Amino acid sequence: MKVLKKNLADEVTWQYEGVVLRREENAVTLEALFNRDDMPFMDIVLKRNDRFVETFYSDRWYNIFEIYDRDDGKFKGWYCNLGKPAIIEDDFVSYVDLALDVWVSANGEQTVLDEDELEDLNLDEPLKKKVFDSLLELQNLIKAKSPPS
Repeated sequence: MKVLKKNLADEVTWQYEGVVLRREENAVTLEALFNRDDMPFMDIVLKRNDRFVETFYSDRWYNIFEIYDRDDGKFKGWYCNLGKPAIIEDDFVSYVDLALDVWVSANGEQTVLDEDELEDLNLDEPLKKKVFDSLLELQNLIKAKSPPS
């Protein structure tokens, strides 16, 4: 299944392939391999071919990526993208990225990322409110020690 990350103008900014692990009425979970060169990120290193288990929702304003190390399979953390609900079709899933992200390390510590990029999008107030409401929903899941899923 192809994954299409889009910007506000509905233009594809990144795409890659994933294998469907599970489909539900309002979600799809895929397995994909990280396809960029190794790079330091927060408290980890993202490595080419790290295993990502990615869940996209058609009824939530975020998606969640579980990240596992390519070498030893250890869980590294969750990367959560705030974005418009995904469009899930038979052969692709697409979502509009709204810049704001949350990193949750394996020990549960969370960091909100890219607030400046969100401001640069100049979203109208109702859309910005939806993003922050969704951020709060995600943070509450994390605080409840209920891993994103």
